[in-house]
Amino acid sequence: TSLSPSQFLRRQQVLQLYRKILRAVREVPAEADRRYLKDWAREEFRRNKDATEEDAIRMMITQGNKQLQELQRTLKLAKS
Repeated sequence: TSLSPSQFLRRQQVLQLYRKILRAVREVPAEADRRYLKDWAREEFRRNKDATEEDAIRMMITQGNKQLQELQRTLKLAKS
């Protein structure tokens, strides 16, 4: 199935967010925490992969970005 231009862009945003989250998770010092966060992220994205409602997808991207920022903030605090 071909995607509309807006669906294509939204998909790119989702993939970009997923990659950023996994990159941030790599910075987590504790192996157990790293594994937990990676599994959590993978499961969240997998659970929502069939979402088609534009507003819902936009909201999930926003929520994911907030969680990413929170993780990055926590990591920065842990390093200081």
